[in-house]
Amino acid sequence: MKEAQLYKKLADDKVHCHLCAHHCVIVDKGHGVCQVRENQEGTLYTLVYGRVIARHVDPIEKKPLFHFYPGSQAYSIATPGCNFRCQWCQNADISQIQREQVIALNDGVKPAAVVSAAKGS
Repeated sequence: MKEAQLYKKLADDKVHCHLCAHHCVIVDKGHGVCQVRENQEGTLYTLVYGRVIARHVDPIEKKPLFHFYPGSQAYSIATPGCNFRCQWCQNADISQIQREQVIALNDGVKPAAVVSAAKGS
């Protein structure tokens, strides 16, 4: 596990997560709405660092960045977990995965490997 970013330590081993608009206040051994951040004795950890569940190359026009570099490609990666519960989500199978399943996923994808894949090397 890796210590999370974007949080503040509070009294009584609680933490205030600032990753999304839910601003979860998480008690010791608790989890945020996304279910992929865990408080351990007043330190917030991400449970999905390095646990890439999807990767894909798409035309840039398919992304919210469609007006940048038309005709180019975008390399997308995803980790499990989401703080929304959209009824018709096309990615529900990965975004709503159970925490126990997340822990069982690979944990060996390093940042350099992601960069290398994005470069096509």
